Amino acid sequence: MTDVTKPSARQHETVQLAPSGERGRTTIAVGVVEKVAGMAAREVQGIHALGSGSRGFGAVRDRVPGNRPNVGKGVKAEVGERQAALDIDLVVEYGVPIAELATVVRKNVISSVERITGLQVVEVNIAVNDVHLPDEQDDDEPTESRVQ
Repeated sequence: MTDVTKPSARQHETVQLAPSGERGRTTIAVGVVEKVAGMAAREVQGIHALGSGSRGFGAVRDRVPGNRPNVGKGVKAEVGERQAALDIDLVVEYGVPIAELATVVRKNVISSVERITGLQVVEVNIAVNDVHLPDEQDDDEPTESRVQ
């Protein structure tokens, strides 16, 4: 048999919990968003590098002992409390359809940044600054020694 009890006045009261934002604040640094976006862009097939076409200085900086590669290189972000906007500079592989590549990069970046940070991505601007040719050697690739 089911026990039926008369509802008390307390059972009809609603308890309103404060939204999670009122229990503390979470801030996400611009560098975090730039790194997440940089990693997401690099995951896309057809991306050679992020940044501008002049890769020389970055290659020199990356060779400094103890210096870690800058994952956020080529990415600029504006971050608010709930939203982020991104600008990404790309170097693409020769032969890859640039418009299609930009669409895939944009979708991957938006998905990753929103999933990892919880921020709404309002825009991702992509600038293709260079095309990497198959026979082109990067400044950061080792060259053959002239001596033995």
